[in-house]
Amino acid sequence: MMIKLFVTDIDGTLLPIGGKASPANVDAVQKMIRAGVKVVIATGRMYCAAKPIAEQLGVPVPIISYNGALIKSSAGEVLHTHYMDAAVVLKLLDFFEERGRHVQSYSDDVLYVPVVNDGVRYYETTQKVQAVNVGWDGMREHVKEVTKLLSISDDGDELVDSMNAVRKNFGGQVEVTRSHPMFAEFMASGVTKAGAIKILADKFGISNDETLAIGDGENDLAMLTSVGVGVAMGNAVPAVKAACKYITDTCENDGFAKAVYDYVLR
Repeated sequence: MMIKLFVTDIDGTLLPIGGKASPANVDAVQKMIRAGVKVVIATGRMYCAAKPIAEQLGVPVPIISYNGALIKSSAGEVLHTHYMDAAVVLKLLDFFEERGRHVQSYSDDVLYVPVVNDGVRYYETTQKVQAVNVGWDGMREHVKEVTKLLSISDDGDELVDSMNAVRKNFGGQVEVTRSHPMFAEFMASGVTKAGAIKILADKFGISNDETLAIGDGENDLAMLTSVGVGVAMGNAVPAVKAACKYITDTCENDGFAKAVYDYVLR
């Protein structure tokens, strides 16, 4: 089946975390566009953090950001939104503050934090964004149109414990995933990259069998297993590799470009 829709994760897939897309990867994207393939970015990043990556590609592409909570064109046209319930956000803020654990929120494409710590500084550096420090009380003033919450910890066990506790205490109200060894992400129930891809594929009139997705992280699992062709990066986490029929080279070795030539432009 010919691939008509190509969906890519950013960090660890299209480019190294904190880096730039390689010339080989940019060239591969531009060749797909010239061949009539629709290319889409799907990321856990903020829209404002993903847009500069889209601009590196030199071609207009839709951007699925916040793991599917917001879809916008690279020109800024809003195509879809799915916000968290404000009451649930308030409860989650209480939940994390009571446990003495960090959580940050995103509203109107602005990053709000209760305190600036090493984790926040790492996030700012790798995502090339600036956090707004509002304190815990200030966090509760920004609970409308929240696309996601994100917890940062360099203690993997603590992060998993937070994820499991949210699943247990908030049931079907919150979608929980992990995008990085240090990042746990929380969205409205049902928000996934897979769901956002379905929205765009229907808009474009493209079938599931004609769709390819490529990624490396836990937050890519839903989209990789939902499309006709799921490709894991060579540096993907074990669960992603286990779920995919196809595995390309690592991000550092331009596995993205290799996948384009192996499965799309062959």
